[in-house]
Amino acid sequence: MKVAAYQAPLLAAGSAGVIDLIQERVSWCESQGVSILCCPEAILGGLADYSENPALFAIRTDNGHLSKVLAPVASGIVTSIIGFTELSDGQLYNAAAVVHRGRVAGLYRKRHPAIRRSVYSAGSLSPVFRVGELTFGIVICSDSNYSEPARGMATQGAMALFVPTNNGLPNKRAYPELVQEARAADIARAVENRVWVIRADVAGENGELMSYGSSEIVDPDGKVVQQASLRSADFLVADIEIFPE
Repeated sequence: MKVAAYQAPLLAAGSAGVIDLIQERVSWCESQGVSILCCPEAILGGLADYSENPALFAIRTDNGHLSKVLAPVASGIVTSIIGFTELSDGQLYNAAAVVHRGRVAGLYRKRHPAIRRSVYSAGSLSPVFRVGELTFGIVICSDSNYSEPARGMATQGAMALFVPTNNGLPNKRAYPELVQEARAADIARAVENRVWVIRADVAGENGELMSYGSSEIVDPDGKVVQQASLRSADFLVADIEIFPE
């Protein structure tokens, strides 16, 4: 099965045209036989932690709003994993939507918000999803530093782990070693659980934030089979092996 990781450009919060960028990647995946496309954390709207109005770009999931926003990227062939800020019961969650066969088939909420005083509430569940013969899990960015979420998903049969990431940091706090730290986490989760790990980050600068870009694909032996260019948009594709249950 072919999977892809989209290292998207780091855009300012609420930038127009994000859906068009994703739609371009989905169309390419359709033409190349890619089954699953992973996009970065909070690719829709940006991270609420860096917004003066955290709820401004939040999307409700109980009233059809999310499905409407994602309708242009829905595909009958390609399943997309798309990060966004969810508003539910008055709380914000750093979430990822699984868009499968034209509809939102499920959500994952980040369990370990990265900033100590994050505006995001922590998720509590570790669901798995299935596309064809592939059962997979999702962990968002800093969740990959913890063994438990990935282990719980592997126990449920996950053979791959997708890691939507947004390492955009204020310029004074951004550092290139973060790429190596992300790689170490990916290799550890892959080897511990015998799963593929597919990470999709943002990269570049938007004036206030900067990201070096840590997108990569790691096999179950811990070998990095694809890695993205630093500080620029990129697109990674790999054909991963699946061993049916």
